[in-house]
Formats: sequence, C-alpha cells, structure tokens
Amino acid sequence: MPTALESPEGGEEDTLHYEEIEDDAVSPMDLSELLKEGTKESHDRAENTQFVKDFLKGRIKKELFKLATVALYFTYSALEEEMDRNKDNPVFAPLYFPVELHRREALAKDLKYFYGEDWKEKIQCSEATQQYVDRIHHVGQHEPELLVAHAYTRYMGDLSGGQVLKKVAQRALKLPSTEEGIQFYVFDNVSNAQQFKQLYRARMNALDLDKNTKERIVEEANKAFRFNMQVFDELDKIGRSLGEEAQDGGFPVHDGKGDIRKCPYYADKLGTASPSCPFHAAVGLARQPLVQLVLAACMAVAAGAAAWYIL
Repeated sequence: MPTALESPEGGEEDTLHYEEIEDDAVSPMDLSELLKEGTKESHDRAENTQFVKDFLKGRIKKELFKLATVALYFTYSALEEEMDRNKDNPVFAPLYFPVELHRREALAKDLKYFYGEDWKEKIQCSEATQQYVDRIHHVGQHEPELLVAHAYTRYMGDLSGGQVLKKVAQRALKLPSTEEGIQFYVFDNVSNAQQFKQLYRARMNALDLDKNTKERIVEEANKAFRFNMQVFDELDKIGRSLGEEAQDGGFPVHDGKGDIRKCPYYADKLGTASPSCPFHAAVGLARQPLVQLVLAACMAVAAGAAAWYIL
C-alpha cells in the first residue's frame, strides 16, 4: 500500500510507493553501510549490558520499565525538537518523517497510562539521560549533520528489534492487548517496516556528504550507543535497589518436589487423573543437551534482532 510521506522540502506531500523502491547494490562508501560496519562493536556491547539481557529474558520490573519510558520520553523530546529545527536543512531534511516516526506523543500516552493524568509532575530527567539530551541539543544547534547519527540509530532500531521488545514487555508485565503502555513501539503510519527502512537508508545514502562528514557521523553514532549504555547502567543500578517483585509474565514455578498440588498444572485442575507434574517434565526436557542448544540459538537470534532497538 502506498504511503504519503513528508516532502524533504517541507512543502507539498509526495506519494512514494515503497514496493517501487529497488534494492540496489550497496556501496562500501554508502553511509548506511559505513554505519553498519562502524558500529558493530558498539552493538555487541549494548546488547550484552545486564539491563538488556534481563529485558530479553522477560526479567523486567514494572517500576524499571516505567523509568526506562521516562528516559525515552526526554530523549525523543530533545531529538524531535532538533529535527523540527532542522527540517529544512539540506544536511537532514530528507530524513524528516514526523508523521511516520516521531515518538514523543506516543511516549506521552504511555506515561499517562503508567503515572496518571498528572504524569508530567511525577517524572524527572535522570543524570545519564540529561547528558544524552544535552548532546542531542548541541548537535542539533551546532552540528546538524551529526543529527543523522542519532535519528538513524534510534528510529531504525525502533522499527527492528524494538518490535521484539514490545512483545517481551507486553507479556512480562501483562500489559493490555489494546497496547496501552507500549504505544512507543506502535507505528500506525508505517505500513511495512522493512520497506520503510529501505527507503530511509536510500534517503540517507543520497545525502550530499563528503568522506570526513560520513566518518564524523559514524563516530557520533558510536557516541549515541555509549549514551544509551550509560542509561542502561543507570537503570540497572536502580533495578538492583528495588525490592523483588513477581514478574506478571512468568509462570508459577514448581520444582517437581514436595506436594504436587503446588504445581500450577495440578492434574485435578486439568481434569486428568495423571499425578505427574507437566512442569517437572518440561524442566527435565530442557536439561537435554540438544534442547539447550536450540534454546541458546533462539536466544541469540532474539538478542541480535533487539540490538537495533537497544542501542
């Protein structure tokens, strides 16, 4: 389905058909390729932070998820303010997609869901997030060409691994199926994420940038990763100080010992006369080497997919 996109000049809208965009051969000097290769190490470090690993396993406390949403709100408010400021600047204008991408309003809805009508009075910008915000404002006002790095690493991640994290959060926190609390991950105006990302990269590769500027953008993207990792570390420290809370998305656990009636799958409740505990049987199966290998492979795939979002 064709989607109306904001014109780079900020004037009349031009309708672009995603399906008509060809996947041309990528040049090693294309900015998208330089970013991909130049941030691999940062990707690996980010996805191996404790906060990210716990999130992927569904071990996310609701209070910590709320604080992460607050951090995102301040980050995207700064990013989108600077994008609006530079929407007519040729070094950034082709990447200005407010209708399709902007997240500030979605995050405001999530915060209203978690904190109530007076959510603005209940949140504050953390130290690590403030450093990230300050950098974004500096770039937008003094080096707008570097804004490309922050927009690319954030939004392309939201459309990639962010969709994995959406499902993890919804399940782990038992959020409504109507998607309250996770509006941040919902892109109603992007009909096909893969094709939109292709369009975005093509626009980025078409920017009139010299080699030195491209290298500076890659360097800035790595800085963006570092800022995000500092936020993750900050959240992880807060998480360790929070009391343990039951994870809504997990199943009650029975260790296969003692009174079988403590098993959440107690045979009588399932209407069967079998006295065995299915959970205990599942644990035994999970201990098999082949099954462990398959589970490890699945976890690696999930981590790789989420890397584009968790920067």
